[in-house]
Amino acid sequence: MTIPRIYSPEPLENKKTCELGPDNLKYLRQVMRLKQGDKVNIFDGFGREFEAAIKGFSTKTVFIELEKIIPTAIKEICITLAQAIPKAGKMDTIVKSASELGVDVIIPFDAVRSVGRISGEKSPLKVARWQKIAGEAARSSHSSYLTKVSKVSSFTDMLVAASSDALRLIFWEEESQKTIKDILTDKALADSKNFFIVIGPEGGFSKDEVTMAKEEGFISVSLGKQILKVETAAAAIISIIQYEKGIFSNRSPEVKK
Repeated sequence: MTIPRIYSPEPLENKKTCELGPDNLKYLRQVMRLKQGDKVNIFDGFGREFEAAIKGFSTKTVFIELEKIIPTAIKEICITLAQAIPKAGKMDTIVKSASELGVDVIIPFDAVRSVGRISGEKSPLKVARWQKIAGEAARSSHSSYLTKVSKVSSFTDMLVAASSDALRLIFWEEESQKTIKDILTDKALADSKNFFIVIGPEGGFSKDEVTMAKEEGFISVSLGKQILKVETAAAAIISIIQYEKGIFSNRSPEVKK
């Protein structure tokens, strides 16, 4: 049987034991039918992962003893995806694929042309749902890092969330001068390790929004002549960056032990 991988909500640095919550209790005991002494792998979302054993169960938690550390690759780059909220359930798909592809942070935001809107009282519930999807994606893709889903932001707040050292890119279908290939092959930007990418809703960005982003230091880029659906665009852009700079590049990654 494949050893289950379980996310620990508490950091595991310098820990010998940990406890897992009610959700993991139900999964391990009722779904996986594991018992005391059975082996699991535990990761904390910060790049730490351990071989571990179940020491016991209570009515609310699972007691875990950490054993041998599992070496994990050190991330070459950091990617933040700022995604305008699309309609229907497309955001679930975007969060899942972005998390599997190694995005560090996802910032959902409202754009002028956003069709999907989330009311104030529903926003925390949606973010909690997306965070759970990100956790499942990390578990299934064998990533030791957990994507963080931030609260729903306004367009302005999203822009100022980008750190000054990030390569800030806003994708706009009307951009005719620069493509993502131009940016990633630009020698002046070759040392970039921190990427902050902004993707619009189904109707794209308005010119005013792109102008505002440029004033905040963003570079307007396109994917070329091909127009992709919003959920496809996010996965394509992240994959391109990871191929050139990150987990899919041909460089041998450093390993954390």
